[in-house]
Amino acid sequence: MKIVPVLDILDNVAVHAVRGRRKEYKPIKSVLCASAAPVDVAMAFRSLGFCELYVADLNAITGDHDNFAVIEQIAEKTGLQLMVDAGVGEIKQARTAMRHKTSKVVVGTETLTDIGFVEEAVHLLGPDRVIVSFDMKNGHLLSKFSLDKFPEPIDVLREFQRMGLTQVILLDLARVGSEEGVDSAFLRDVLESVNLQILVGGGLRNLDDLVKLKDMGVFGVLLATALHSGKIKVEEITRAGLTIS
Repeated sequence: MKIVPVLDILDNVAVHAVRGRRKEYKPIKSVLCASAAPVDVAMAFRSLGFCELYVADLNAITGDHDNFAVIEQIAEKTGLQLMVDAGVGEIKQARTAMRHKTSKVVVGTETLTDIGFVEEAVHLLGPDRVIVSFDMKNGHLLSKFSLDKFPEPIDVLREFQRMGLTQVILLDLARVGSEEGVDSAFLRDVLESVNLQILVGGGLRNLDDLVKLKDMGVFGVLLATALHSGKIKVEEITRAGLTIS
């Protein structure tokens, strides 16, 4: 199981995401870095040995301006592979992200208006360049596309699998930044129901949580708050046989 650090950018500042309440996000305070400048935070992750970074462009996700200039700067200065959620919902936007050094385009269900775009993106960009963020909140899937054909969230995941998608992030926005743990029951159902590489984000508390997810068969974990607070340390991750990515 690999561990991928997370960088949330709002108005060119690295912020602490909590429960999806974006209007309340504040600049991060971290034991890893004294600065809240996105490039500095990314450099701190790189210095710890990470080679991949999940970036959420919160301005782009909410339909405001984008932070592609700083995202490209991060890629150039750190050499990190970037998976970027910038509210992409059409191929033109995806290709713009690629031009700005994005390694993998993250398609968030929260902003996705046409589920068919996922199949189009996988076909045109390749399954190794597209990852869906399956955005949940309080047990409900967040989406702008119709869920009439999908009685349960897992039915949507089955449809993504049919489309050729290979990786999905299960992101529980209600747990992001909360350190309350993950929804193990739903995660177990997902792992038993679909043949996808599953990454988990939101609510991770400590090393024990990571080990349990590895034992469940989770492919990867997105981690932010517990790294910045020091509750999970890179040396502990590697000692536990997990892979920093």
